[in-house]
Amino acid sequence: MKFGVVVFPGSNCEDDTVFAFRHNLGQEIVKLWHKDHDLQGCDFIILPGGFSYGDYLRSGAIARFSPIMNEVIAHANKGGYVMGICNGFQILAEAGLVPGALLRNIERKYICSNIYLKPQSSSAMLTAGLEDRAYKIPIAHGDGRYFADEDTLKQINDNDQVLFRYCDQFGNIVPEANRNGSIENIAGVTNAGKNVFGMMPHPERASDEALGNIDGRFILEQVIQVLA
Repeated sequence: MKFGVVVFPGSNCEDDTVFAFRHNLGQEIVKLWHKDHDLQGCDFIILPGGFSYGDYLRSGAIARFSPIMNEVIAHANKGGYVMGICNGFQILAEAGLVPGALLRNIERKYICSNIYLKPQSSSAMLTAGLEDRAYKIPIAHGDGRYFADEDTLKQINDNDQVLFRYCDQFGNIVPEANRNGSIENIAGVTNAGKNVFGMMPHPERASDEALGNIDGRFILEQVIQVLA
């Protein structure tokens, strides 16, 4: 299994992602430049967090048209695996690879904090093998409020496409745990084919013992265990 992390102008989480996969998980991972037209034989593509193109126009809206995104979209459409974290999730939504949109946080403020997630989908490989408990994961975003219209919400709920919901430390999915105002506490979703994954929280930032938290590693390990 070979992983590739795409680097856009303004990305700032690519090194965290490389460290988590290479040093914490022992996987082969390379960086892919946004102007490239070659995925270098990578099986699993990751769009990292940051502020691609300065988040001008709309978060992820410009990065969606980077040359490499043509290859990423083709890879996903052929059943290849793609994951977007934070800004990467925004890019996936702008590209139409996952349903819904990411809007300005409900209080219109940037949030940088540890929150708790509860796995939801029992059929998506990113969550199916996780324990039914709260996972402590950092968030850092200003435009992380997930939104989808009523028909889309029904579709993703009926098709088991919700990956995570914000919860409290005891695993209760309550309004008070929903820091950014996401509809139905949704923190991550997958596409209908369940090969494209988007989430706002940063599991790569909670994958090393030196950070005092490895809950994120448990999430990232699911990919390796399923695809090994």
